[in-house]
Amino acid sequence: MLDRLFELTGRGTTVGREVRGGLTTFMAMAYIILLNPIILAGAKDVTGARLSISELTTSTALAAAISTLLMAFIGNAPFALAAGLGLNAVVAYQAAPHMTWPQAMGLVVLEGAVIIILAVTGLRTLIMNAIPLALKHAISVGIGLFIALIGLVDAGFVASGTGTPVQLGATGHLTGWPVTLFCFGLLLMIVLYVRRTPAAILISIAVTAVLAVVVNSLVPVKPESWGVVAPRMPESLISAPRFGLVGQFDLFGGFVTAGALTATVVLFTLVLSGFFDAMGTIIGVSDEAGLVDRLGRVPRLGRILTVDGVAGMVGGSVSASANTVFVESAAGVGEGARTGLASVVTGALLGLTLLFTPIAAVVPAAAAAPALVLVGALMMTQSKNVPWADIDVAIPAFLTIALMPFTYSITNGVGAGVIVYTLIKAARGQFAQIPWLLWIVSLIFLAYFGINALESLFG
Repeated sequence: MLDRLFELTGRGTTVGREVRGGLTTFMAMAYIILLNPIILAGAKDVTGARLSISELTTSTALAAAISTLLMAFIGNAPFALAAGLGLNAVVAYQAAPHMTWPQAMGLVVLEGAVIIILAVTGLRTLIMNAIPLALKHAISVGIGLFIALIGLVDAGFVASGTGTPVQLGATGHLTGWPVTLFCFGLLLMIVLYVRRTPAAILISIAVTAVLAVVVNSLVPVKPESWGVVAPRMPESLISAPRFGLVGQFDLFGGFVTAGALTATVVLFTLVLSGFFDAMGTIIGVSDEAGLVDRLGRVPRLGRILTVDGVAGMVGGSVSASANTVFVESAAGVGEGARTGLASVVTGALLGLTLLFTPIAAVVPAAAAAPALVLVGALMMTQSKNVPWADIDVAIPAFLTIALMPFTYSITNGVGAGVIVYTLIKAARGQFAQIPWLLWIVSLIFLAYFGINALESLFG
């Protein structure tokens, strides 16, 4: 039954691989259940109100579980969805200062609705298919570097420098137990992976997490040095969920309170970031999983994109911010996930955290981050598919790859690559090689990069 429902044989996978992949994705992304509430609760709305961290934790887990299970059964893809980093910052620091929390979450619901319209009309699929194949491979490589950098930063291996933008460790040197355990976990993961040990990523995360709990109980370590999650055995395994924020949204109140222009700018930013972040992640992770055809097209793309839009609405309706496809899904793909069965496992575990939230606080970044670094290295292999000898493609591909980690944004990388590709082809007079949709997308990205100037001009 599982084979028929999820096409396991057709995609060359097994139930065991899917379970391991789903569990690995969950462990790689479980931090969002704690991090998203911290980000949203750290901001005040226009009235000075703050959201409750305990209620946000419930909403974050609930929205992620629903969205991921929808992707499992409708999209049949190994993609987990949760509150998008970057999107929640837009809600907290761009929307909330000008409107109430329910009104800000109403804009998130509208963002999801717009993305659904783009998906069901086929426009979003057309845009994704209009992206040149070489740029799609570059997106995969860029995401690989991006998630590797996320892992290195989360683990404290890389930090903001004093005389340089980044440096090795917090002091220019590797210090502290969390970084030591990260290095151990990464090396263990590499050894197990190259020896083709089943569940290599999952085993490494589990072993490192256990060691982190032991170290944290025996050695005095500052809690903040572990990152969002300090590894310790919880006092209680079960905590009751709090659903106070579910349904607390106001669709159009933000346009009244903040003004039409400000609300429209926030909505535009949410739509564009959500649209292209998800697009880049879907292309990159699908490419790594071997799920794309020779033209770079993703199976069931229309359904996947529709679910992504629905997830945005789900996130806004429970005040968890916009949900989107999580780039950490690549960790599960690295463990063998190829179908929606892996997402069933991830979604079920996310649902369980509604009751077992304390367990989500056991795995620190030092244990989960090595998976992002290893998978980033694996995704870099897609660079062989970029025709680097063709300068017309090499320059936009490079900008796509470089700007994702350098600006901490998938959207920025995609935008720069599309604009420069279109510009180069136009400069050479090769207009036939520029799909008409690429012109429109390029103009949209130009508006995106110049949004502050446009806001000042028309404000």
